[in-house]
Amino acid sequence: MQLNGLLCCLALTLLTGAALATDQAPIKEKAEAKAEVLEEKAADKPDAPPAPKSEAITPTEAQAVDPAGAAPLDDPITCLARSIYWEAKGKDNADMEGVASVVMNRLGHDGFPGTVCEVVKQGSETKSCQFSWWCDGRPDQVKEDAEYALAKEIAGKALNRQLTDRTHGALYFHDRNVHPSWAKEYTKTAETKKFLFYKPAGGGAR
Repeated sequence: MQLNGLLCCLALTLLTGAALATDQAPIKEKAEAKAEVLEEKAADKPDAPPAPKSEAITPTEAQAVDPAGAAPLDDPITCLARSIYWEAKGKDNADMEGVASVVMNRLGHDGFPGTVCEVVKQGSETKSCQFSWWCDGRPDQVKEDAEYALAKEIAGKALNRQLTDRTHGALYFHDRNVHPSWAKEYTKTAETKKFLFYKPAGGGAR
């Protein structure tokens, strides 16, 4: 009897999970479609105002994308959220928002690609990744649900242009515990508890 009861509970759990996933599918698709439009606008007009309510990604829509933190990195929300998560998870919101701003500042800027996923993966073909987590050889699946949910919330705001750029146009950043030689060639624009942010001397993000 106990075994039969356990099997029934397991079957019910699986059916409930499948139903929830089915319910979330239209929301996920809507969020990804909005993100692609917002991504394109951000690349064309980096100084564009926040997206109008009808075009903005809602918090519910952002959370419906990649709910398990294990999907392939092939849409703007997942690529941006996973970068925020792996670069700054467990840190202050300021650190996470700073990472998001650097990705968005690079989007469409001279020398950088025109999509979020291309920005995140840039340099992987030559093993000189701009974002170290993408080339570290470790699994990229999410481990902390709450921290990933926050990363997705920030990613949605960044794509909506609702996030204040606390980096002041930075295109680069590094951890406070390292001292890369390239930092001497750039102008420091901001600091958070974990990171220092930079942009090229004499010029800023578009």
